Amino acid sequence: MISPRQDLRRDASFPPPHPILTAPRARLLVLGYGNPGRQDDGLGSAAATLIDKLGWPSVTAFDNYQLNIENALDVAEHDIVWFVDAAKTGPAPYAVRRLAPSSTFDFTSHLVRPETILAMAGHYFGRTPEAFVLAIRGYEFEFIEALTPKANDNLQSAAAMLADRIRALIEPVTS
Repeated sequence: MISPRQDLRRDASFPPPHPILTAPRARLLVLGYGNPGRQDDGLGSAAATLIDKLGWPSVTAFDNYQLNIENALDVAEHDIVWFVDAAKTGPAPYAVRRLAPSSTFDFTSHLVRPETILAMAGHYFGRTPEAFVLAIRGYEFEFIEALTPKANDNLQSAAAMLADRIRALIEPVTS
């Protein structure tokens, strides 16, 4: 796990992205998932909404209640993918983990892991983008359509970090 305070560009365990991925035209996908009707389970959806509001032309951001095998096509059409979900446990405000494709296609109709989506993108569409999971710490998961205050604070921190990472990839560097 990468702590939220680590600068991913300076971390030796976090190699720089391939040069083609840092070109101004890199296509990025932010795929938030979770149920906004279950309090903090809506963190992934809320993060995708915040990123979408930035209006960056090379960034696609949307949300689902859950990941679906159909998302493999969306993933294959991008160079970098961020899967964003709520975390019931783990560090606050968030954790980032680099993903690798699963070696098997393990899924049910109600559970598809991001690693499986990556594997399907590679197998069926010939493209496996660089991918990460952003797990935003949540606290309450009752049937209420509102984030808890602590989860909302975590969302703001996570969205700011994600926006900074995306901005660094899509905006040209000026001297």
